[in-house]
Amino acid sequence: MEPLFATPLRNLLTGVVFMLVVGLSATLAYHAYGWSLGDAFYMVVLTVYSIGYHEVHPIATPGLRAITIALIIIGCTGMIFVTGSVLQLIAASQIQQFLGTRRMQKDIDKLANHVIVCGFGRIGQMLCHELKAAGGEFVVIDHSEERIAAARKAGYSFIQGDATDEDVMRQAGVTRARALATVLREDALNVFITLSARSLNRDLTIIARGELPSTESKLIQAGANRVVLPARIGAERVAELLLHQDVARLISRARGGNMDRLAYDLQGLGLDIEVATVEAGSRCAGLAIEEIERLAAGAFLVVALERKGGETILQPDAALRVSEGDAVAVVHRPEKTEKIEALFGAPAVEADAAS
Repeated sequence: MEPLFATPLRNLLTGVVFMLVVGLSATLAYHAYGWSLGDAFYMVVLTVYSIGYHEVHPIATPGLRAITIALIIIGCTGMIFVTGSVLQLIAASQIQQFLGTRRMQKDIDKLANHVIVCGFGRIGQMLCHELKAAGGEFVVIDHSEERIAAARKAGYSFIQGDATDEDVMRQAGVTRARALATVLREDALNVFITLSARSLNRDLTIIARGELPSTESKLIQAGANRVVLPARIGAERVAELLLHQDVARLISRARGGNMDRLAYDLQGLGLDIEVATVEAGSRCAGLAIEEIERLAAGAFLVVALERKGGETILQPDAALRVSEGDAVAVVHRPEKTEKIEALFGAPAVEADAAS
């Protein structure tokens, strides 16, 4: 059985109920001596709060004096108890939060080869969900109390602070981390975070989010290993679904929540699968599959081909030639995306990438 005064909240509720009973009893007692209910209640409030104003009516009889003395002793003691319970409740909440933060910081200090996620917005939350599902260790950094509350509710390790602050980065263990993802909506902040993180850990793998295409080169120069442009990825995915539906369904199955054996094996090997369109004038237009893979120098392997007319060929023959407008599904390492764009993109795209 729990003690009566087990928690500050229970203490407060007990004190409030006690004061209501005392206040009601004293009010009825004064009313029994001929006072109006308004005057009686006013007298009770003056007494229990120790205001010290003049009495509403003269306390001239022994009965009134006895009621007033009892109200002073019991009522004022009850008010002290209620006030103490309020302070205890506030202090307990702050102490619990402080101890919880200290305990979490100790857990973070033990981490190594973990991931730091800067920003717990929409993309940050989806990223953390995927990391947790894969069993990865990570730390969230965000300055918003609302988003930090969401991270706390999800059971994630977090630090409430500004990710551009190097002290906050050190608290998150950036010198021991293996990777950092900065996924804030502001490109300038992502650039600054990338610069700070790179200066603190030269071996850190940094994945940065960019909103504007012009920010990609800035993030690379700042030290990012890979830049993700959500708008461009979304547009490319829509184009896959519209233009190359059969191959897109293959990739959708591989990327879906219920992964088949192929997707499981690819993920375990650190590989990805995506569709590339053979653009007009690209280096791969008119080449055989084996020639394309030779040009790639091991950057990717072709696993499916969809003709411009709609024919889908899984595991195409090495001698099969691709044409402009065909869609090619390739298995590759994430860092080889630029190689895919260089081979299948138009010459202008390749020139832009080189610049």
